[in-house]
Amino acid sequence: MTEKLTRAERAQLEAELAELEGPRRTAVIEAIATARAHGDLSENFEYHAAKNEQGLLEARIRTLRGRLLDAEELDESQVAAGGIATVGSTVDLEREDGEAMTVTISSVGGVSPESPVGRAVLGRSEGDEVVVEAPRGAWRARIVGVRAAP
Repeated sequence: MTEKLTRAERAQLEAELAELEGPRRTAVIEAIATARAHGDLSENFEYHAAKNEQGLLEARIRTLRGRLLDAEELDESQVAAGGIATVGSTVDLEREDGEAMTVTISSVGGVSPESPVGRAVLGRSEGDEVVVEAPRGAWRARIVGVRAAP
């Protein structure tokens, strides 16, 4: 499934990638060089920690590049058009127990479209009853409102 991103979400991922590929990568390389200068690498904790951090950093960079390459950018003027919940929408829910909750459907810093709540509300509109199939049990809610995320 192609990941859908708003322009703001794409910009957020691009900014993170720029930070990782620039200052963070430089800092890790410097940490490795400093640790290497301490001598015997077989018992050098700082060297092994810095190499581990480098591996995690490079993995995150590959992940971000892949996400950005494969992502489809949404037309933000169409997000929540006609009151239909999409990626980039903020959805107000009223749970069957009376609890109100507001979620933003987003692959970047919100409720993932692949999460139980995301799957339940995508494509639905105000007034619809949804069933959220969560790991700790299913629960029902009514969609009170759908709007473009701020």
